[in-house]
Amino acid sequence: MADVILVLNAGSSSLKFSAFDARTAHLDLVLRGQIEALYTSPRFSATDRHGDAGSKEWGAGYELGHLGAIEYLSAFLRDHGDGHRLTAVGHRVVHGGPRFSEAVVTTPAVVDELDTLTPLAPLHQPHNLKPIRIIAQLRPDIAQVACFDTAFHHTQTGTSRAYALPASITERGVRRYGFHGLSYEYIASVLPAFSPAAAAGRTIVAHLGNGASLCAVVGGKSVASTMGFTAVDGLPMGTRCGCLDPGVILYLLDELKMDARAIEDLIYRQSGLLGMSGVSSDMRALLNSAEPRARFALDVYVYRIAREIGSLAAAMKGIDALVFTAGIGEHAAAIRERVVMDAAWLGAELDGAANQRGGPLISLASSKVSVWVVATNEELMIARHTRAAVEALNS
Repeated sequence: MADVILVLNAGSSSLKFSAFDARTAHLDLVLRGQIEALYTSPRFSATDRHGDAGSKEWGAGYELGHLGAIEYLSAFLRDHGDGHRLTAVGHRVVHGGPRFSEAVVTTPAVVDELDTLTPLAPLHQPHNLKPIRIIAQLRPDIAQVACFDTAFHHTQTGTSRAYALPASITERGVRRYGFHGLSYEYIASVLPAFSPAAAAGRTIVAHLGNGASLCAVVGGKSVASTMGFTAVDGLPMGTRCGCLDPGVILYLLDELKMDARAIEDLIYRQSGLLGMSGVSSDMRALLNSAEPRARFALDVYVYRIAREIGSLAAAMKGIDALVFTAGIGEHAAAIRERVVMDAAWLGAELDGAANQRGGPLISLASSKVSVWVVATNEELMIARHTRAAVEALNS
């Protein structure tokens, strides 16, 4: 029987999970998978180190929703292979607010405080917290750890976090937070193995997935990022608009008579690559599409990435390395090529053959800026934090 740390990433209708062997120094992956369509027709799928571990509809005896998903997953872990014994559960929690600058063992008071941050991340926070409450009821003996997408960015200065608003507003927590911090923290932790110079120097990490952002990292510390108060800011994303003139929101309110919820739906779910293209939010579909609007969406996407690279380079007063990560960053060679070509003014020179292979180094030896493709692993970062937090609790 293996002692495992379970990592959960809960959405509104899905639950992604990974289990890591707590006995191994590097937290070897035991299995990973997800449960989709929690409230309609739940489907479970998992893959272990030996291959496919299971894919099926739920059987009788489990109710719909997150509670049923947790109970089903617990039974699967107990029965799979020689059985897995839970030692701790780590959770991805999008927002830690101004107070939580590192992972924390959860208590009812901590969860209640995190719940007050829901207005800052309305599409994520409630769903991230739901499994914590469920497991606390089902297994109060199991330590749970909340790991935050905002924590890595607490090293940014007050200047880089500030909005030009009255203190009566900013003192309520209205500031730039930055997100995707677990991904950036993982990249910072493994970058020395790829390039000690990049790890010690001025690096821009491009986390390009359905959600997308850039982060300026100096010596392994976040100094600036494209996302701000919420995870809808910055770059255009799959369905999120990214940076938007606040006057547009006033226009939507006054002229189109949209209410707050309709605007929320627009900027989070109907905009970005989907809204611009009218085709899809999926980068693969857009790259294969002949529709002019799809090409336009890609042009805007690349332009905005290139423009923000210039902004972050200015924040660092130079750039030594550029790292691509996440789904698009790791797999879309065409997007990497266009971004690097647009960064030629900074001294970036692309090795086309290496880019097509997927790197990890995709810049020429003569390039003043080294360019890398590094796979991220937010789940492993959560497992690391979870083990460290539980060990500190028990020490």
